[in-house]
Amino acid sequence: MRLASLALFFGAAALGAAQAIGSESKDNPDKENTYFNGKKVPPLLELTPNNFDEEVKQSKLLVVKYFSPICPHCLDFAPTYQTLYEYYYTSKVPSSSESASVTFEKYYDIRFAELNCIAYGDLCTKHDIKTYPETRVYKDGEKVAAVGGAKEMSVISEMIEGVLEKEKPGSRPAKVVLPAPGATSLPASSEKEEVAGKADKADKTDKTEKSSEDNSNATPATKTSGQKLEDSKHSKPKKTPNEQGVSVALTAESFQSLVTMTQEPWFIKFYAPWCHHCQAMASNWQQLAKEMKGKLNIGEVNCDAESRLCKDVHLRGYPTVLFFRGGERVEYNGLRGLGDFIQYAEKALDICSGVQDVDAASFKALEEKEDVIFVYFYDHATSSEDFMALERLPLSLIGHAKLVKTKDPELYDRFKITTWPRLLVSREGRPTYYTPLTPREMRDTHLVLSWMKSVWLPIVPELTASNAREIMDGKIVVLGILNREDQETFLSAKREMKRAANEWMDKQIQLFQLERQNLRDAKQLRLEEAEDRNDQRALRAAKSIRINMDMSDRKEVTFAWVDGVFWQRWIRTTYGIDIKDGERVIINDEDNRRYWDTTITGSPIVPSRVSILETISKVTASPPLIKPKLTISSFEKIFFDIRVTFSEHPYLSFGCIAGIAMGCASWFRGRLRRNRGHFRLEDNLPIKEIKEGLLGNTANGKKD
Repeated sequence: MRLASLALFFGAAALGAAQAIGSESKDNPDKENTYFNGKKVPPLLELTPNNFDEEVKQSKLLVVKYFSPICPHCLDFAPTYQTLYEYYYTSKVPSSSESASVTFEKYYDIRFAELNCIAYGDLCTKHDIKTYPETRVYKDGEKVAAVGGAKEMSVISEMIEGVLEKEKPGSRPAKVVLPAPGATSLPASSEKEEVAGKADKADKTDKTEKSSEDNSNATPATKTSGQKLEDSKHSKPKKTPNEQGVSVALTAESFQSLVTMTQEPWFIKFYAPWCHHCQAMASNWQQLAKEMKGKLNIGEVNCDAESRLCKDVHLRGYPTVLFFRGGERVEYNGLRGLGDFIQYAEKALDICSGVQDVDAASFKALEEKEDVIFVYFYDHATSSEDFMALERLPLSLIGHAKLVKTKDPELYDRFKITTWPRLLVSREGRPTYYTPLTPREMRDTHLVLSWMKSVWLPIVPELTASNAREIMDGKIVVLGILNREDQETFLSAKREMKRAANEWMDKQIQLFQLERQNLRDAKQLRLEEAEDRNDQRALRAAKSIRINMDMSDRKEVTFAWVDGVFWQRWIRTTYGIDIKDGERVIINDEDNRRYWDTTITGSPIVPSRVSILETISKVTASPPLIKPKLTISSFEKIFFDIRVTFSEHPYLSFGCIAGIAMGCASWFRGRLRRNRGHFRLEDNLPIKEIKEGLLGNTANGKKD
C-alpha cells in the first residue's frame, strides 16, 4: 500500500512537470537537446496553426519568437533567444519558495516557443506581425508585452523580468546577470553565479550518481558524463551524400522521397537505353559518381521504365541532365565530358551552401578567383521578402557567376551605393548596375534573371562550343583569333582587347547619357513653352513624354576571343583566316551572316586597342562605312534574307504572299477562260432565223 502511494505521488509530480513545461519537454527526434550549466535543455517548442491555441493555454505565460529562417536579422538573433531560453529554463527559483524541487517553469508557469512565419505566414499575418524577428509575451492567451527587431539579450530579459515581477512581486532580483549569446554556462565572475553554479553542479552530480553504474565518485562521473553528452551532441553524424560512389537508379517513388521531398542536392540524368548519345555518355556519368563520392548525390532515371516521371519533368530530348535541390531545378546545358560534369558539380555544391555574406576583405579575395560576381547590397531595413527573392536566384547561376550579399559600408562607398537593396555585377572590377529600384522589380525573379543572363559573361570571354550561341546571337562581336601556345603574345593580345572593351563601353555609356540628356532638355523646353503660352493641352502632352532609359533597343557590341589553333578548321572555312599568318581580329554580325576583317585603310584588324576602336565606329555606323564580307555564299544569302524578312516583318510578308497568291489566281482564271472559248453566233444563219430562234413566236401566233 505504501509503495502504491509513492508511485502515485511520483506520477502526479511528473504530470505536473509535463504540464508546466508542455510539449517542449518531449524529445524531438528531428532536433537535439542542448546543455546549459550542465543541465539538459529540451528543444524550443515549435508553434503551428494546429497547436497554437492549445499551447498558449497550457501555461499562464508564453514567450514566443516570430521569425523567418531566411531573414539575416533573425539568424543573428537566433543564438540570443536560444541562450536566453536556456538561461531561464535552468534558473533557480527564489530561496523562499515552498519547495526547492520546484522548477523555474512551474514556479512562474512560463514557457518559451518560436513560430516560423515562412512556413505559417497566415498565422503571423493573423497576429499582425510587421517585422522579423518579434518577441512577444502572452498571458492567458493575450499579448501583454512585445519587442520588435533583433534586440540585445538584456532588452528581451528586461521585458520578461517585468512580466515575472508583476506575477510574483519581490521574487525577481534587482539586476540579472545574463550569459553571452551562444554561451553554454553562466560567467564565473559573480558570487551569485558561483553559488548557482555549485547548486547546478550538485544537482547534476546527484543525477549522474543515480544513472551511473559506478557510484564511488560523483564529481568525475559528472564531468565525464557531461563531456560525453557534449561530444555526442557535436559528433552526431549527418547523412553523407553518395556514400557508395554510384549513380542511383531512381523510380517515381524513390524520386519523390529522395529528391523532391528533401533539400539535398541531386545531379540526375534522364535517359533512354536505345539512345546512342546516352550510351556514349554512360561511362562519364559512372565516373562522375565515383568522383563525387561523399560530396554530391548522383542519380539516373530510365525514361522507358519511368515514362510518367519523365513526362512530368517535361523533357525535350535524351539525355537531359538536371540539377535538383528540393522543389527547384536547373538544366545542365554544358558539354558532356567528365571534366565539364565535375566542374559544374563543384560549382553547384558551392552555390547550394547559400548566398555568402562578404565584407570588403573577403570580396577582394573573391575577385582574384572569380571573373563575374553579382553583389546584393542590403541594410537593416531590407525585408524578408527581398531575401526570399534573393534565395531563388543562385540555382540559375551555376556555372556562370557567383552571387554574394553584403552590408559592409566600405563596399557601399566603393560602388557608390545610396539606396537599399541594390544589385550589381562586378566583371573584373567593373560594375554594371541593375537599374530597376522598386520593390516589385527587385523581387521579380524572372526580370532579375533576364538581366543577369545579359551580363553574366566576362568582359572578354573565351568562345567555346557551349557558349557560342550565347555570345554570337543578336550581337556584333569583336572576336580575337589568338594563339594560346605563345603565352607572351597571347596575354598581351588579351590585355589589349580588354582595354579596347573598357574604352568602348565607357564611350557608349557617355553617348547614351548625352542622348538622354538631350531628350530631357527637349522635354523641358516644351514644358517651358507650354507654360509661357498657358497652353494646358500642350503642357499635358509635354508631361506625358517618357524618356526611355533602356539601352536594349541598340544592337550590343561585345568582345570575345577564340583559340585559333583548336578551332583552326572552322576559322579557315568561315572567315578565311589561318592562325599561322598571325593573330587577327574580326568583327562578326551573326544575325546578318557577315563580318569585317579589315580597317578603313584596308589593312587587317590586329589585337590592338587602336586598330579595334577605329574599326568599330565605322562598322556600327548606319550604313557601315566598310564593306562587309559574307560567311555564306551569295545563293544562300538570298534565301537567308527571305527568311529574315519573314521573321522580322511577318504581317507585311503575309500581305505580300496573299497579294501574289491573288494575282496568280486571277491570271490562272483568265487563262482558263481563254482556253475554254466564248459563245459565238454562227455566221451562216440569216438574221430572220436568229430572231425567231432567240425570241420565238408569241402565244397568239401574231407577228410584229
